[in-house]
Amino acid sequence: MPNNKYSAGIIMLLAGVVILLGKLGVFGILGALFWPLLVLIPGILLHVLYFGRLLPAVVLVPGGMLIVYALLFVFCNILGWDTIKYLWPLFLFGIATGLYEYYVFGSSRTRMLLTVSIALAASSAVLLLLSLLWSWGIYLIAVLLIAAGTLMTFGRRARW
Repeated sequence: MPNNKYSAGIIMLLAGVVILLGKLGVFGILGALFWPLLVLIPGILLHVLYFGRLLPAVVLVPGGMLIVYALLFVFCNILGWDTIKYLWPLFLFGIATGLYEYYVFGSSRTRMLLTVSIALAASSAVLLLLSLLWSWGIYLIAVLLIAAGTLMTFGRRARW
């Protein structure tokens, strides 16, 4: 009988701690920060199941996509979700990653898979660069104008 009393006491203690932490908002904060793990874990699991030879290579496509997206979501959680307006081309990069993994590890190494994955990765890089330039480009132009003006004013002076 004392063993049941001890077990019931531990369960009540844990339940009380969980309720208290929940009311203090600890689980809300943890959930808000770590929810991308719900995307990352299936991506890793698909890779483990493929490399454990339990699933075919085609599962690497969604596996690669999920891992890239989870990392993107972690990054947005840290820096703020307004950064997604600049980083949205990484969704294309996720598809490119999955297709490239399928090309490398799959049995049918068709050139089309490699071509599509490289095209998507390149498109993602160009769109990301354009997205960043669109938002930060005016600062770059301002810095270049200041540098050019400084060189013209204080640089090597022409001797007439």
